[in-house]
Amino acid sequence: MSESGERPEVVAVPLEQPAPAQPRGRRAASQRVREARDRLTSTSGTRPAFDHELLRQYAQTRLSASLVLILLVVVAGLLSSLWIKILGAAIWTCVILAVHAVTVANCRRFLNEPASPAGTRRWRTRFVLLDLLYGLSWTFILIHPSGFDTVSNTLLVSLMLLVVAVSSMIAASLPMAAFAATVPVTSAIALNFAVRGSFEDYVLAALAIAAEGYFALLAHRLHSTTLAALEARAEKDALIGELEQAKAISDEARFRAESANVAKSRFLAQMSHELRTPLNAILGFSEVMKSEIFGPHAVAVYKDYSADIHNSGVHLLNLINEILDLSRIEAGRYELNEEPVSLVHVVADCHHLLKLRASSRGLTIHEVFENNMPRLWADERALRQVVLNLLSNAIKFTPQGGDIWLKVGWTASGGQYLTCKDSGTGIAEEEIPVVLASFGQGSNSIKSAEQGAGLGLPIAKNLIDMHGGTFTLKSKLRIGTEVTVTFPPERVMSALAPMHDTPPLQPDWHGDITHERHRARHTPIMNAGTGLKE
Repeated sequence: MSESGERPEVVAVPLEQPAPAQPRGRRAASQRVREARDRLTSTSGTRPAFDHELLRQYAQTRLSASLVLILLVVVAGLLSSLWIKILGAAIWTCVILAVHAVTVANCRRFLNEPASPAGTRRWRTRFVLLDLLYGLSWTFILIHPSGFDTVSNTLLVSLMLLVVAVSSMIAASLPMAAFAATVPVTSAIALNFAVRGSFEDYVLAALAIAAEGYFALLAHRLHSTTLAALEARAEKDALIGELEQAKAISDEARFRAESANVAKSRFLAQMSHELRTPLNAILGFSEVMKSEIFGPHAVAVYKDYSADIHNSGVHLLNLINEILDLSRIEAGRYELNEEPVSLVHVVADCHHLLKLRASSRGLTIHEVFENNMPRLWADERALRQVVLNLLSNAIKFTPQGGDIWLKVGWTASGGQYLTCKDSGTGIAEEEIPVVLASFGQGSNSIKSAEQGAGLGLPIAKNLIDMHGGTFTLKSKLRIGTEVTVTFPPERVMSALAPMHDTPPLQPDWHGDITHERHRARHTPIMNAGTGLKE
């Protein structure tokens, strides 16, 4: 019953899995994506979704510049007392400060209210009217200068430029408000200079209009820059939302994959035990019957039937072992039992095991091995499994009278390689990825009488990858297949050169062996490739 090859194992399967993320997270991410995309949608020449944010920036700027505007009004009121009565200047100062206070109060109310399209339109109209009233208030002190000399004109133009510049910068987020606050001031100054009729006054009027155009253009540029920044932020929010949504989907897919993997592991752990237990009985009793241990069969054909049962049981057991091996490799639970292994010796042993099978099919196996090759630091069982899989496939798909070549030698980088080449039916180039996948089979394999499970090549490739090597498959239809396996130089065990003989140790004048000689005598030779003691 030694052929049963039972390999008991214990598969640890977690009983519980963490609950998946709640769907509300995905719904929230989708909602954020839709809101960001809505902000990027334009239904007219502007982007209405940004109007509320632009108004918020206008209100915040107006509040932060409140003290500056108060200082400007007070200074202008003091200067206006030079060409109008002090009472009139005081009344004007109180009026324009009252307009400013109403504007500030409305800004605070706007910032405290929730956003709504109707409310945004209402507040925009209110802010434009307040700025228009603010601009009209300035005309009362700018159209009544005390004289027409150069000093008065200079003072008048400077004050106008200061008011227009400050209003344009503060209301840049709302171009209509900036226009309403500055046009009355500029119109009053230009009209005041134009009615005088002199050339210098015409020049000053033109200068005032040009300044208004310049600051209007500057306010438009600032508004465009602000709008571009809001669009960039909305695009960033949309991208972040889409990433969160994709992450939620990937987390859900990962949870499903982990659940499926747990179910597969639980199924394999249970079925491997349930299948191996009756298989042991089938293999044992069929071996007893085919060997006729308790006496010959009354009917001779029963012996052949017993052999068929035994062979079928061995095949089924090998299939179960391959599935479990592949499952452990994919789950990262396959551990290599590494030790010094001779690649040439392993290939020769596998050739010896399958030589009778190859001879029965009329195949010739050629061996081309390098001499005096050092050992590899590898898992011998895994290497045997790789070589047996490659050689079995070559025998299976090579027609009678064909040839198979087994080569072992050095790679250009100092590693070792194994090549298994046959003159069989070959594999189509587009089917190579298929045969390297789990349970994948080419068209020739499906047509063959000796069909397999499609696990030999995937297991061999994964085992070589675990050793840090490469697995290369080249094939052409009706020409043959060549599989080359390489191992990195780090796994080649090249020993150091032996130490030269030293004369017997002589005691020093104290009668003791020197420390250096004692250490040299008892220092073991270390392996250069793996650090193992020889």
